[in-house]
Amino acid sequence: MRRILILGGTGFVGRALCEQIPHSAALAGARVLVPSRRRERGKHLFPLPHVDVVDANVHDEATLVRLLAGCDAVVNLVAILHGTPQAFRTAHVELVQRLVAACGKAGVRRLVHVSALGVPDDPAQAPSNYLRSKAEGEGVLRQAAAAGLSVAILRPSVIFGAQDRFLNLFAALQRVFPAMPLAGAQARFQPVWVEDVAAALVRLLESGREGVYEAAGPQVLTLAELVQRAGRWSGHARPVLPIPDFAGRMQATMMGLMPGEPLMSPDNLDSMKVPNVASGRLPGLTELGITPHALDAIGPAYLGEAGALARQLDLWRSLARRG
Repeated sequence: MRRILILGGTGFVGRALCEQIPHSAALAGARVLVPSRRRERGKHLFPLPHVDVVDANVHDEATLVRLLAGCDAVVNLVAILHGTPQAFRTAHVELVQRLVAACGKAGVRRLVHVSALGVPDDPAQAPSNYLRSKAEGEGVLRQAAAAGLSVAILRPSVIFGAQDRFLNLFAALQRVFPAMPLAGAQARFQPVWVEDVAAALVRLLESGREGVYEAAGPQVLTLAELVQRAGRWSGHARPVLPIPDFAGRMQATMMGLMPGEPLMSPDNLDSMKVPNVASGRLPGLTELGITPHALDAIGPAYLGEAGALARQLDLWRSLARRG
């Protein structure tokens, strides 16, 4: 491939993907184009000589056609965890519709899309706006694949890594608060390392494989166990206090009214009703030649005391909507 467009490339997974692409024999020499509404958000990618970060609104179809010109493939990483039903639809459905249409106009025949574990085939079965919109987006891609577009979908569990906003946030909170009241404490996850997710995307780009793949780590853990690990590894273990669903929804609703990006929303709680673990019915990382890394092998290194200041800064940025 000579040119790859990555939507959402300035984010957590995008950074890892951009860094891995030059190490692929099949992708070596490829230019990577990363659009962002604010180019400065991609400043951490500026030192990568094969990456071009440009100002662009990817929700505009004409802009997408221009960005796709001369590209061999596009990777869609755009996703949100919080918002109104329309915000979820804009990010997870309408953008996919515009992207498919733009691929047809620009002559791009390869699309790799990141979805999520727990997404049902039928959107009506989804308990949350997040999962419902993700399912609708996958439906758009299935139709596009039937019409001849080469499509691969990767469904990861919760993704961890040095720059994550999940375990790092819980570590930062336990540095500040004496206890952790926790809604959805028994929700199940199969956390996957960001480098393994990036490696899977590289393999999908290299191979041209189509269909749906699951990306999950080797450990199945509850939310309470994840929070406990974040506290212990960061040196600030606090008691985790599971709270019942009605109290959790009140807590999440209040968090949603606070300024900045919510730490938890009622829609998140609805999503957690579906186990965020591999179904076993679909191919996974091992079918892509990847041995997934366990959280217990990676987490202690980046959640240790050396990252305390970074975690505190991330918490402040999240609360101030600057993260």
